[in-house]
Amino acid sequence: MKLKIMKWYTKYLQVYNKPFVEIPQTLFDVIRINIEKRQSSDPLVTISVIGYNEETHLLACLWSLSDMICKYPVEIIGVDNDSKDKTAEIFRRCGVPFYTEYQHSCGFARLCGLNHARGKYHINIDSDTMYPPHYVEIMVDALLKEEVVGVSSLWSYIPDKQHSPFGLFLYESMRDIYLWLQSFKRPELSVRGLVFAYKVEYAKQVGIRTDIIRGEDGYLAFQLEQFGKIIFVHNRKARAVTGYGTVAIDGSLFNSFKIRLLSRFKHFFSLFSKKYEYYDDDSNLINKK
Repeated sequence: MKLKIMKWYTKYLQVYNKPFVEIPQTLFDVIRINIEKRQSSDPLVTISVIGYNEETHLLACLWSLSDMICKYPVEIIGVDNDSKDKTAEIFRRCGVPFYTEYQHSCGFARLCGLNHARGKYHINIDSDTMYPPHYVEIMVDALLKEEVVGVSSLWSYIPDKQHSPFGLFLYESMRDIYLWLQSFKRPELSVRGLVFAYKVEYAKQVGIRTDIIRGEDGYLAFQLEQFGKIIFVHNRKARAVTGYGTVAIDGSLFNSFKIRLLSRFKHFFSLFSKKYEYYDDDSNLINKK
């Protein structure tokens, strides 16, 4: 059942993990034409795609965005984090206006996207991730609700030879339950940058921390809470699909989950009471309100 639900991303896997030289020009042309049709001169929402050496993933991401179904005016921009591969060239060939951020980190890249956003809302997009057609529309629907300043969704991983669909289902189910429990009192700890959207006005007031290696997304959500609510979208039509990124560093997905669970255990009771402090992904205390 899970695979049937997620079949929307199957066609994008044709180019996922493929080098630039193997991509036909005709596909670039199709994506460019579709993206140009969706670019608005007066956007309500800015979609910024960040990438560092993402030559083998970026095209699948942009292809998925080019197929979006959205009733709101949007702009799609890119941030090349000074890549050494063909990341910038892919942005060019797909007709996506982009900016080069020479300081390396997700924080600097996301901040660059925020600073160039013309929309009222900003949606973070990771270039190794594919997004379903109604993703943007559903996220903006949630942002338009009263008192909401930020919205986060959920994500799945691409099944492969090392990760079976059933194994991924178990892992993602346990992770989603944990994030759901955590979100009641500590929503900032359940936010992830690849599926985060927020109001530009407030984000520009608090800024995005660039000195945090992992956790700048949660810290932004932590700061945004002073202006309103952070809510979560559980609609499967807004569930992104991504590669294994940093979780692969820990070996298997279950080992990754165990490591993250243990790192949070010493702050376990924060699941049930509101705290006014923020720890990064390495359990370092960053700041207090």
